[in-house]
Amino acid sequence: MNLVKTEIKDLVILEPTIFEDERGYFMESYNMQKTNTLLGGINFVQDNESLSTRGVLRGLHFQKPPFAQAKLIRCIVGEILDVVVDLRENSSSYGSVKSIILSSVNKKQLFIPKGFAHGFVVLSDTALISYKVDNYYSHAHDSGILWNDPALNIDWVINPDQLIISSKDQNLLPLVKNKNIF
Repeated sequence: MNLVKTEIKDLVILEPTIFEDERGYFMESYNMQKTNTLLGGINFVQDNESLSTRGVLRGLHFQKPPFAQAKLIRCIVGEILDVVVDLRENSSSYGSVKSIILSSVNKKQLFIPKGFAHGFVVLSDTALISYKVDNYYSHAHDSGILWNDPALNIDWVINPDQLIISSKDQNLLPLVKNKNIF
């Protein structure tokens, strides 16, 4: 597995070693020892899975402390544009946005440390997303940032008229109203 640093500190891409032949391929999608060597002592406690159709936008979500979550995201089937926003106010990249294509073809994974909002939009007909988290979900600590916050200027690639967004996500607050969280 290869670790690729991004321009945002602690946000990294994991590229697996893939063994391909005429029968198909084999790869390790997760190895606790290797992951901890690359990322430090991460203790993932839960695996989540999401199936969505083209144009579904989920996010930008995060959990407030003490239930903040680090995540390891991958797209098993299809293709998504995965988007994160740095919410760590002491970070030099506070408010920065990073987008990456995760797909069943490139098999990349994105490690998102605590202190980030996360979302994605499905670019293929369907997409199956799997992600590990290092803290349990708490409804009382569930929060997010408005997907089309003008201060973030996120290019979701798909025309906004074609997006499918939950009413919860349509009513999230902009970044400016999500201060002093991390």
